Amino acid sequence: MRQLIYFIACTADGFIAREDGSFDFFPMQGGHMDYLCQEYPETMPTHVHALLGITAEPRHFDTVVMGRHTYAVGLSAGVTSPYAHLRQYVVSQSITTSPSPDVTLVANNPVDFVRTLKQATGQNIWLCGGGSLASALIGEIDQLILKVNPVVLGQGIRLFDGLNAPVQLELLEQQTFDGGVALHRYAVSHHHD
Repeated sequence: MRQLIYFIACTADGFIAREDGSFDFFPMQGGHMDYLCQEYPETMPTHVHALLGITAEPRHFDTVVMGRHTYAVGLSAGVTSPYAHLRQYVVSQSITTSPSPDVTLVANNPVDFVRTLKQATGQNIWLCGGGSLASALIGEIDQLILKVNPVVLGQGIRLFDGLNAPVQLELLEQQTFDGGVALHRYAVSHHHD
């Protein structure tokens, strides 16, 4: 079965963006960029592929799921289809008409929706943000891949916004790159009664 993987950059203190959704404080240079372009090329927005020299096919994900705020960051810059090379789903009740034919809106029950996606064949599903959607989907997240950046933000949008209980993780992989970004890949433990 396909896995839902929350693959995201965060600060050392666990924030994924400022309150307004911006994340310009993350370093865009460093060894992690080369690694990401090679190993996770599909996680780079389509419009920067040429710039970064990315021609590779998706290696891990063929589908991306994001919340409204995550989508809004690109939208405000005029990017209506940020990951045109993937199947794109935006979970939102406030956006009623999709700004792009490439983007499918999901108004209700993201948990049921993701369970249905997981039953389909294909590569894994990338949850790319944000914090409140990640909390809503915590029971369906199979892996958590954090790109931990050497910066402290103090306040902003949390990695998980509104979790009501601790969730145990199992560290599967850890790498550190020139420039100070560390990658932590975890399996998420789900204890189903």
